[in-house]
Amino acid sequence: MGLRRSINGGLAGGIAAALWAAQQPLDKRAFDSGYDDVELLGRAVVKGDDWPAAGLALHVANGVAFGAAYAQLRRFLPGPAIAQGTGMALAEHFALWPLVALVDRYHPRRRELPGLKGNRPAFWQAFYRHALFGVTMATLEARLNADPVEEEPAPVPVSSNGHGDIKLAVGAA
Repeated sequence: MGLRRSINGGLAGGIAAALWAAQQPLDKRAFDSGYDDVELLGRAVVKGDDWPAAGLALHVANGVAFGAAYAQLRRFLPGPAIAQGTGMALAEHFALWPLVALVDRYHPRRRELPGLKGNRPAFWQAFYRHALFGVTMATLEARLNADPVEEEPAPVPVSSNGHGDIKLAVGAA
């Protein structure tokens, strides 16, 4: 089930990343922040106004990779799927957020993007996005990779040594 588990996890991660991207205009208003992950990724690889398609493709690809990795690791994590997925996504957020200083300094289109270092609204906006991604991905992955319910095998009326059930032997005496 390893490959199937990864494919299903990747599908869940890709869908969750697409949802993240689709709702960004709403959270940009809610957090009063121009920070946009799709723009950040797209402008890193494309000049001009053609960045949205490239940014969305990279963003969804990142979600696919994260979802596939999550699907393999989930079996070893404690707690329910939603807590696992949200925890992993938020751990990634907290681990990588300090690298925004590098984005502010080295991104090829940094002058076209809002500064992120010390930008508290952008930090909490990214926190919300990662939580949304984690809940969505974990919920979908758990459904896609649900183990089929196995029926209990019928009990065998023979002991493990092959000589029958001892209860029957005692009752006959």
